[in-house]
Parts: sequence; C-alpha cells; structure tokens
Amino acid sequence: MAREYLKKATLTSKSDASDVHDTVVKILADIEAGGDEAALKYAAKFDRYEGNVLLTPAEIEAACALVPDKLKADIQFAHDNVKRFAEMQKSTVADVEYEVVPGLTAGQKAIPVDAAGCYAPGGRYSHVASAIMTVTTAKVAGCKHITACSPPRPGVGIAPAIVYAAHICGADKIMAMGGVQGVAAMTFGLFGLPKANILVGPGNQFVAEAKRILFGRVGIDMIAGPTDSLVLADHTADPHIVATDLVSQAEHGYNSPVWLVTDDRELAQDVMARIPALIEDLPDVNRENATAAWRDYAEVIVCANREEMAATSDEYAPEHLTVQADDLTWWLDRLTCYGSLFLGEETTVSYGDKAAGTNHVLPTSGAAHYTGGLSVHKYMKIVTWQQATREGSKPVAEATARISRLEGMEGHARAADVRLAKYFPDETFDLTANG
Repeated sequence: MAREYLKKATLTSKSDASDVHDTVVKILADIEAGGDEAALKYAAKFDRYEGNVLLTPAEIEAACALVPDKLKADIQFAHDNVKRFAEMQKSTVADVEYEVVPGLTAGQKAIPVDAAGCYAPGGRYSHVASAIMTVTTAKVAGCKHITACSPPRPGVGIAPAIVYAAHICGADKIMAMGGVQGVAAMTFGLFGLPKANILVGPGNQFVAEAKRILFGRVGIDMIAGPTDSLVLADHTADPHIVATDLVSQAEHGYNSPVWLVTDDRELAQDVMARIPALIEDLPDVNRENATAAWRDYAEVIVCANREEMAATSDEYAPEHLTVQADDLTWWLDRLTCYGSLFLGEETTVSYGDKAAGTNHVLPTSGAAHYTGGLSVHKYMKIVTWQQATREGSKPVAEATARISRLEGMEGHARAADVRLAKYFPDETFDLTANG
C-alpha cells in the first residue's frame, strides 16, 4: 500500500516494556506460600495502607454516603446501560439440544463460573467505570460470588465512587488491595474469599503480568497492554473533533498510541496543527501523559482511498476504532479487526469508556486480530452433553470402534465394543480398522 506517514511513531507499546516478570513471579510465590500475612506485607509496602482489606457493610455505607447525588445518578445511568447491553448479550447464548442421528441427542449449556475477581484501577485515575464494566457483566452472567478489588489510597482507602459503583453493581465483597497482591488474593482465595475462577479488569504492567502468569490455573479476560485508539476520517470529518478525540485517548498514559488514518492530506495537517494547544490545555498529569503519547507513539497516515484506509486499520487492529467518514454502513461492513467500533461524529470512545453500555475492557496491542473484549460471555462456560437410546448408540459405536482402532487406541474401541455386545447380542459387527 502507498501509505504516507505525516507523523511516524518513534516507539511502540512494546518498546519500553520493562521486564517485570521476575518481580511478579516472586510476589506471587511469596503470597501463595505465606497467605494472608504475606499479602498484607506487600499491601503495606506498595499500597501503604493498613485499613481493613475487606470492607465491612458499615464502611461501604460510609463510603457511599460521600458520593454526591449527581455522581450517584450518573453511575446508576451507566450501570443501567451496561446491564441492559449485557442482558442482550446473554440472550444470544441459549441452552439447546439437537438430535444428531435418530436416537442420539447432543446439547449445549451455558454455565456461569462460580467466582469472579474484578479489578478496578485506582492509582493515577480512579476508574469508576472499570468497576461498573466488570462487576455488572459478572452479575448478569450469574456468577455466584463477585469480588471487586481496587487499590486503596494511603490513609484513605478506595475512592468512594469506586466503592459505590462496585456495591450497586452487585459485588459481594469489596477488597482494598491493589497490584499483584490484590490479584493474588483473589486467585488464591485469601481473607476468606472463594478462589476466583476468572480475573477481569485493566491494570498496570504488574497486574497484567500477574494475570498472564496465573492464566491456566485461573481464567482471565485478556492480556492487556497500554490502551490504543485509531480514528478513520475523510473530508467530511470535523478536524477539531478528530483532534479532540485523539487527545482524549492520549491522556490515558505516556505510552498510549493514537493513530489518525485519512485520505485527506489537508484534514491531516489541520488536525496535527490543533493537537499541541489541546494538549497544553489539559490538567498537569493528563497533559504530561498526552504530550509523551503524542510525541513518541502517535502516527498520522495518509492513504490513497477508503479501501486502503480500512486495510491499514485492520492491520493495526486497534482497541478503539472511530470512523468519522461518509457512508458509515460501508465501514461497518468492511472493517474486521477492532475491540470496539464508534461510528460517526455523534459518538466517541469516551462514551464507550464510561456510560454507553458496551464494555470498555478491550483487546490492546493488536490482540483484536483474534479476540473481542470483555462481555457477559467471558464469565460463562459453553459446555456440551449427550444422551442416546440403544438404537441411537449403534451407528456411533461402530464408527467409534473402527476410528479408534485406526488410531491405535484399542481401549477407546473396546468402550464401544462392549455396548454393541450388550445391546445387540445377536448381531455381528465388523469393527476392524481395515476393510
């Protein structure tokens, strides 16, 4: 493709990935061996917090009382939207059965996992929306126990709005513990919690590495890197809105890539000219993050036409994909690799991040090539079952015996043989592999 880079990233989301593996392995091993005491030791070291690990009902009530009514209403609005969307998702998976051959019925059941561990970051920003996204979907899925976990502030505890969100969304326990120690506590079932069957929610590189290491003994939503966003824009796009949307996502962190892909050079140049002032106008921490992200990780790409734009987007497989271009139906039908898609100027990634109803826990670093984001389905096991009459078992047993012998698996073959011998003693069957 004849792509032209008006701005090329000097770094990628993997460029500065520090080797945290050994550190996380040690912390996990220490906590698994030392239990509650070891987890508390790391909490004192990293969280610098020595209050209750599991919030009492009185502490939850007190935290909720600190949340202004207007914010409570906004959190409730977001929760209701996420809940309704999750319920719609759940309705797409049904328990079904089907008669595969006469007399042999096979089926599918969707069974929620028992215990979910939901992590809501609380360091640089208080991720109220992460509590909404993770706890609500677990609740709709039907998990029997949900632990919400968030890093406490030294001497203060979990941000009251996170406590309120986790509480109204259905968390059974709220744990004031961050980082690897919080993930470990949920996985190993410390402090009287049930062992989590699945861990979900975003976090820093230590949380992400802990989830990666623990995957297998516990399920996870995905292995996540820095958040990334791509905007597809043509001559119909508003350059001020495009620039604002790019900056809004760059503020996530110093290593959060944002990309603009367009077939309009004039638009691209206009957007690039607007971004420095938009970044400069942000609060201090946000400005520092956006400045670094735009300087080191952002790209602006000019393509020949919309097909080339779409192909470029699919190659990048962004976590968030915005289309501000003509003929939105064409883009919806054409694009294939993204975590969540935002069609038209009238919506934005920020809506999805906070309150629109779709989930904001999404695949990063190109993972959208092979997976979608967190949904109610992540908490559900799609299992199968079968039942047969003796007549229904007959042709399946014959085929099973012969295939098994061809493979050299005589024990498997004999499990079919004995049924044929018992159910049809007067018949003779050719159960050899050859013939």
